[in-house]
Amino acid sequence: MSFKHKKRFGQNFIRDINLLNAIVADAGVSSADYVLEIGVGEAGLTKALASAAKKVVAYEIDISLKPIIDNTLSGITNVEVVYKDILKAPHTEIANRFNGAPFKVVANLPYYITTPIIMYFLESEMPLTSLTIMVQKEVAERLVAVEGSKIYGSISARLAVESEAKITRQVSRKNFYPVPNVDSAVVRIDINKNKFNFVSAKAKETFFKLQRASFAMRRKTFANNIIKELDLKREHIEATLQKVNLPTNIRGEAISVAKLVEISNLL
Repeated sequence: MSFKHKKRFGQNFIRDINLLNAIVADAGVSSADYVLEIGVGEAGLTKALASAAKKVVAYEIDISLKPIIDNTLSGITNVEVVYKDILKAPHTEIANRFNGAPFKVVANLPYYITTPIIMYFLESEMPLTSLTIMVQKEVAERLVAVEGSKIYGSISARLAVESEAKITRQVSRKNFYPVPNVDSAVVRIDINKNKFNFVSAKAKETFFKLQRASFAMRRKTFANNIIKELDLKREHIEATLQKVNLPTNIRGEAISVAKLVEISNLL
């Protein structure tokens, strides 16, 4: 079937069956798992997921792909395709499609939607266990970056506080059709919302404020970035940094998530 790819949706499809099966393996999908796929495309990954999972719910924004998807998934009974923008779906809608059971997310994501998708799930109360996502290589490296590196940023810290993220494989641009301008990588993010101990809900809320503010202006020190955000006096912030054995002129990208949690608990 002929199809005109739409750049606005970042439509670059994978047709390599071995690669599709490898992504399913990276996600650790078993016959007991419920899986949410984002972006069905030609349904190659959907079909591979269906062969391994108990049930797949797949969201696709482009209704014009329906004839191709129907053809690819013909005869497969454990897949439900929803033609809708996932970011406009209420959390309860998705959870209800799995009857409240825990589920995994697997997706080949275009660059422009990566961070919104990650935040959509991290900020929800849905029983998500992991996200395995294909993204641009440079984005993948940013997601798993650690403190002290030039690419460590707000999203790196946000992931690190509630998950374990790792790159499972590099994927050449030649594996896609149409061929994009960059290579990609698969990142698996295992969710653990109790990874760190916060003394209160207020402390956790403070952490997220610090996480966002500390990278607002990378040339500024951590103290300068958060003074306005938390409406605190410089002396208070600097005294807190000293309590956790950090220099008062430290920048946000040099502070580990563990230290940021300590600071949040103290503040």
